[in-house]
Amino acid sequence: MVLRMFIHGLESNNQGTKAVYFRKNFPGMLTPNFPGPLDERMANLQALLSGESDIILVGSSFGGLMASIFAMDNAQRVKRLILLAPAINLMEFTPYHERKISMPVHIYHGRQDDVIPIEEVQSVAGQVFFDHTFHAVDDDHYLHKTFEKIEWPRLLT
Repeated sequence: MVLRMFIHGLESNNQGTKAVYFRKNFPGMLTPNFPGPLDERMANLQALLSGESDIILVGSSFGGLMASIFAMDNAQRVKRLILLAPAINLMEFTPYHERKISMPVHIYHGRQDDVIPIEEVQSVAGQVFFDHTFHAVDDDHYLHKTFEKIEWPRLLT
């Protein structure tokens, strides 16, 4: 059975718009809260997913960084990544640039993102994800116009 999880961004929580959307439209999808610095968040994520496999992770911004790190450390357990304006351009991801992952990765990033530069994310994604689809969309960092139009039923199966 596929386990689905949404990982929110740095300044968000599990009561944000995206988490609420997933709980409403995809019952059973996990939408935990991740407070604290990256190391605490990753320890929390590891504990929550301990023993699980066939995992689909949706990560938004800093949550995209977390999902990517988890997938690189647990490639055999992750089925797919869906990254929304992922913060994979941050220094915390640099140690992972030498590692490659081959599971399907779908990235959605706004051309008007003024938080995480789209060019930096495209460059990193091309280095580390063998099987990725990059959707540059006419939107901002929060993907207000795009988020609900994403083919969630297809991506989450």
